Amino acid sequence: MNFAQQTKVLNLCPPAALVDNASLTITELDTLGYDYAVIELILGATDIACSAMILTDGDTSGSGHANITASNFNGQLEADGTTAALPSATDDNGIFRWELDLTKRKRYIDATITVGDGTVGGYYVVRAELFRAKETPSSITNRGLSGLIRI
Repeated sequence: MNFAQQTKVLNLCPPAALVDNASLTITELDTLGYDYAVIELILGATDIACSAMILTDGDTSGSGHANITASNFNGQLEADGTTAALPSATDDNGIFRWELDLTKRKRYIDATITVGDGTVGGYYVVRAELFRAKETPSSITNRGLSGLIRI
């Protein structure tokens, strides 16, 4: 089995109505059984910047979370050494990514993403992909997929 077949994909914040002057409703990520994760904020059309974008982790689902050091897109250093910035009103169709070594994290990961107050707001999706499974997912559904074609 190849590496791509040992992953799980999750839609933490599906595409929905416009979001304006509010926080996104994001499903908490349970990382049990995986050693690495990628979480992405995918923007559609937007007319306003985000005002907060940070990850938290905790040992218990739903409570006791604390900010993950260096996960704040407001001023932290990016992987290439430049200073990270929150998504702006001109970042339409942009992708912002966190890459996490889960061996250094608590089990549950959540994101706080808040959209500023624009004229209409914007469209947002948050997805996650878990890697390096301790046990390979046994079905398409266990991999978080609704369908799969392997060519």
